Amino acid sequence: MGIALSAACGFRVFVPLAIMSIASLTGYLTLSPGFEWIGTIPSLVAFGTATILEVSGYYIPWVDHLLDTIATPAAMLAGIVVSASTFVEVSPMVRWILAIVAGGGVAGIVQGATVLARWKSTAVSAGLTNPILSTAELAGSLVTSLLAIAVPILCLILILLGVYLISRSAGRFVFGRHP
Repeated sequence: MGIALSAACGFRVFVPLAIMSIASLTGYLTLSPGFEWIGTIPSLVAFGTATILEVSGYYIPWVDHLLDTIATPAAMLAGIVVSASTFVEVSPMVRWILAIVAGGGVAGIVQGATVLARWKSTAVSAGLTNPILSTAELAGSLVTSLLAIAVPILCLILILLGVYLISRSAGRFVFGRHP
């Protein structure tokens, strides 16, 4: 579940945190010791507000590129936090190693793929298709977050497949290979 939520952070930083907060408040998600603050009303308000601002910013031309610059390290940090907060039955050392390597790594890979997709979108359409891409990224974050909580194993398999397909497509663009 933590790895899948980390991937969702690669699409949008705050959507998974808002969904985790709701899931914790409603009893669908148990958080690791020390991370119970995610499931509080003040956190939900903060994550909800940040989500609205982040999602809105991706629909403003050129602001989306600025957000990508900020979102890359933020996504990795959020990936670390969301994964660490869901590793309930492991020792603190294992929790943090997994969170940093797997959670931060997966969030960084997904975020990197979205940055490449945005560059390609801008290059091909002068940014006119970026709102479509932003909508797809938001949908990816929402669906991934919800699936991560409801069906974590299926979600992880779909994420791995998606990362493979996106990286293969991005490699064609970056290295000039065509199908």
